[in-house]
Amino acid sequence: MVRKGDWVQIHQIVLKPEERAAHLPEDTKKVPLELWVKGFALEDGKIGDEIEIQTVTGRKVKGELLKVNPRYIHDFGDYVPELTKIDMQLKEIAFGGGKDE
Repeated sequence: MVRKGDWVQIHQIVLKPEERAAHLPEDTKKVPLELWVKGFALEDGKIGDEIEIQTVTGRKVKGELLKVNPRYIHDFGDYVPELTKIDMQLKEIAFGGGKDE
């Protein structure tokens, strides 16, 4: 159960495929434009309900309630071996080697 004031995440379909701009690539036009946003619940509800939230910037948005107390998950993707090689080359160029990191 979600209470007014809880930190939540909602989902909203902004545009259905048939509402998307004609100039978009074909694969993009075939799918809806979706929005996932976090904020404070402005009403009680439960997962799956449509509720209104207020974001930290003060914007009010309605959507399907997905999560309560959602995590922030940030990373830079999978390991790319080429980037390590570039890092070592840059250190060689800039500092004469990787010894004085």
